[in-house]
Amino acid sequence: MFSSKEEFKKSFTNRIESKGPEKSLELAHETLWEMTSEWVQESWKRTNQLYEENQDKQLYYISIEFLIGRVLGQNLMNLNFYNLVKEGLDELGLELSEIEEFEIEPGLGNGGLGRLAACFMDSLASLELPGHGYGLRYRGGLFTQHFVEGNQTEQPTKWIKDKNNIDTRREDLAVNIPYYGEVQIVMGLDGMRTKVENPEWVKAVPYDIPIVGANGGTVNTLRLWQAEVSDRPLPTHRDYAVYERETANITDRLYPDDSLETGKILRLKQQYLLCSASLQNIISNHKNSLDQLPANIAIQINDTHPALAVPELMRILIDDFALDWEKAWDITTRTISYTNHTILEEAMEKWDGHLIQSLLPRIYLIIEEIDRRFNESLENQGKDDETLRKLSIIENGVIKMAVLAVVGSYKVNGVAKLHTEILKKREMKELNEQFPNKFHNKTNGITHRRWLIKANQELSGLITETIGSKWVKEPERLSELHYYSQNQTFLQDFQAIKNLKKEQLIHHLQRDQNIIVDPSSIFDIHIKRFHGYKRQLMNILHIQMLYDRIKQDSTYRPYPRTFFFGGKAAPSYHFAKQVIKMINTVAKKVNNDPLVRQHLHIVFVENYNVTQAEYLIPAADVSEQISTASKEASGTGNMKFMMNGALTIGTFDGANVEIFEQVGQENAFVFGMRAEQVMEYEKNQSYNPKEIIESDLEIGKLMEELIKGDWTEGKANADFIVGQLVHDRDPYFVLKDLPSYTRAHEQILDAYANPVKWAEMGVKNIAASGIFSSDRTIQQYSDDVWHLTKVPSLY
Repeated sequence: MFSSKEEFKKSFTNRIESKGPEKSLELAHETLWEMTSEWVQESWKRTNQLYEENQDKQLYYISIEFLIGRVLGQNLMNLNFYNLVKEGLDELGLELSEIEEFEIEPGLGNGGLGRLAACFMDSLASLELPGHGYGLRYRGGLFTQHFVEGNQTEQPTKWIKDKNNIDTRREDLAVNIPYYGEVQIVMGLDGMRTKVENPEWVKAVPYDIPIVGANGGTVNTLRLWQAEVSDRPLPTHRDYAVYERETANITDRLYPDDSLETGKILRLKQQYLLCSASLQNIISNHKNSLDQLPANIAIQINDTHPALAVPELMRILIDDFALDWEKAWDITTRTISYTNHTILEEAMEKWDGHLIQSLLPRIYLIIEEIDRRFNESLENQGKDDETLRKLSIIENGVIKMAVLAVVGSYKVNGVAKLHTEILKKREMKELNEQFPNKFHNKTNGITHRRWLIKANQELSGLITETIGSKWVKEPERLSELHYYSQNQTFLQDFQAIKNLKKEQLIHHLQRDQNIIVDPSSIFDIHIKRFHGYKRQLMNILHIQMLYDRIKQDSTYRPYPRTFFFGGKAAPSYHFAKQVIKMINTVAKKVNNDPLVRQHLHIVFVENYNVTQAEYLIPAADVSEQISTASKEASGTGNMKFMMNGALTIGTFDGANVEIFEQVGQENAFVFGMRAEQVMEYEKNQSYNPKEIIESDLEIGKLMEELIKGDWTEGKANADFIVGQLVHDRDPYFVLKDLPSYTRAHEQILDAYANPVKWAEMGVKNIAASGIFSSDRTIQQYSDDVWHLTKVPSLY
C-alpha cells in the first residue's frame, strides 16, 4: 500500500488534487477509501486464489444479521496502517477520526446476534481460516432511531451510496428463487423428478464485502443477497407492479413487523431467499463429487432464521442432482451445524404450516417427509406419546424450526455454559437424549481487534508498552496484567485513559445530541436491544427510587452518577417502546430538577449502533448486565465492557457466570436470583409480585406512581408496563430482584469511594478478559465442529 508516512502523504495529496480544486472531509474520505480498497482488493484476490489452488475445506456461516459497523478505520487497523495514516493526515491538517465520520454505518443487524457474526468473520480471517458469511443486503437496514416527545420513531437507514460503497455487486453470480407454484412429478431420462410449476421467481443478486484479517494477509468474503425482479415470466394472474414492489420489500428492512400475516410471509421470503441463494451458490462452487460435500464444506446456521437450509439442501440434492432420499439426508446431516441463541419460547421460531405450504410448497413436502421419517424412527424405538410430541417437527400444523435445525444438523451448540446446560437439561432435554453426541458448548467471544485495539487505542497502547505486543495475537496473554493491578503507576495511567475516554464520549454526545455530561461522575452504561428480560425497566425503576429518596431524605446526597441508555425496540414491541418513553420522561424530570441533577443524570443515546458503542464502552465505569437469570443465552456486551476495564453489575446469567468465574465475584457486583431459583418459580408458578408491592413500602409507592402515570406522562403510556408487572405476574422478576439490585448499587458507591481499589478492580477485569476473545471461540469451532485447515497467506 505504502511503505512510509511520506509515501502515503504524497499519494494521498496527488489523488485528492486530481479530483479538482475543492477540498473537503468528504472528498478526503472518498480518496482514503479508494486507496485502502485497492490494497484490500489485492489481498482479497490472493486469498481466493490460494483457496482455489489448495482446495481446502471451506466454512459458510449463514446469518440473518451481520452488524459489521464502520469498515474504513477497522480495515486500516487490521492492515497495520492506521497509525501511519493518522500521523500523515495530521501533518496534512486533517483528522482521521473526522474523516471516518463520513462513513454511514450499515444497518445490517440489531444486537448481539449480528455483532457476534461480525466478530466471527473478523476472527476467521485473522486466524487465516477459510470461512465466509452469507447474509441479506437490507437497503433500509434495521431502522434509524429518533425520539419525538420521548417516543421512538423509525426511519430507513440510508447507508447505500451512489459510489464507493463497501460492497461490490456480482451480477454474474445471481440466482433465481422460486416462491408459490404447484409441485409436479415429471418423468426424465433418469426417472421421476419433482418440479415446481408456475412459480413466482425472484432474482437474488450478491454483493460482496471483503473481511480483512489481522495483518491484512487473509481477506475472506461476506456475501449479501439483494432481492430483485427476475427476467423469468410471471404467472399470468400476477400484477407486475405489485410483484415489483413486493420483491423490493424482501431485502428492504431487517425484521419486518410480523404481527400480521403479510409480515410473516415477508419474513419467510427473507429467510428462504437467504438459504436458497446461499446454498445454490455453495453447491455451484463445489468442484468435487457430492459425496465429498461434508468433507469439503461446513455450513453453520446462526440461530433458526436460516433453518430452512436443511430442507433446501435436501431439495437441491434430490431435485437438481437426482440423489435418493437416504443419500441426500446423509450428506445434509453431515454438512450443517446449528447454533442456538435462545431459551425464550417466543424466540424459538415456529411457523404455521399453511404459510410454508403456500409460499414454499416443495420445501413444505420435504419438511413433512423429514418429520414423518423421524417420527417413524422414534415410534420404532418405543417412545411414549409425550416424547413423540416434544420431538415432532410438525405439531398441530405448526413447524418448529429449532427442532428441524437440531434433527438436520450434525452438531448443535449453545453459546455459554449455563445456556447449554439449560438447553440440554430443560428446553431441549428430549432432543439431547435422542442425540447425546450432538450438543456442545461454545461460549461466545468478541474481537479484541475492534473492541480494544481500535475502540481504545490509548489503553491498548498502554498494555503493549507494559507487557509487550504478543497479546495482540494471543489475547489470553492479557492475564500478564494481573501483576500490574498492584502497580500504582500503571493504575494511574489506566485511570487517566479512562478519564480521556470519558471526555471523548462527552465531546461526541455534545456534537451529536447537544448533551453535556459531568466527566467526574460515575458512568453507568446500559446498552442493549430493548426486551423485557434485559430489564431496562428495572434500571429506570431504580433511578426513580433514587430520585424519590434524594427529594425526601435531606441526608441522602450520593456521589454523582450518569446513567446511559442505548438500544432499539422492535417497531411492534409495545412494551419495550413504552420503557423507552418512560426512560426519556424520567430523564426530563431528573435532568431538570435543580437538586437531583447534582447527583443523577440520565442520557439516552439516540440510534445506538456499533459506532456509538465504540465511544460508550471504553468510557464506562459500570457495565449493566442485569438480565433475568436463565434468560440471556450469553451476552457479548459484558465481554466488551470487561475488556475495557468497566466493572460489571450483573446477575448469574449467560456468560456473566463465566466472567465472574474468571475475574472473581469480589471484582464485580453480583445480585439477584440464580437460574435454578427462577426456573423453580416458573415451574411452580409460585411468584406473586403483588406480595412484594404490598409488603415493600418503597416498591409499593413506586408502583402507585407508575400506575397513575406520573413517570410516563399519562397512564396510557404505561399500560403495557403495568400489565406486565401486575397482570402478567412480572414474568422477568423485575420487582423480585429490585431490592437486591438496589443494594448492589450501594456497593458500587462504596467501592468507587476508593479510587485506587476501583482502578485495581478494573485492571483485574482486563487481565481476565482474554479468554473471551472470539479468536478462542472460532478456534474451538474449527477444532471441534468444522475441522478447517489454516491457509497461511503469502503476504
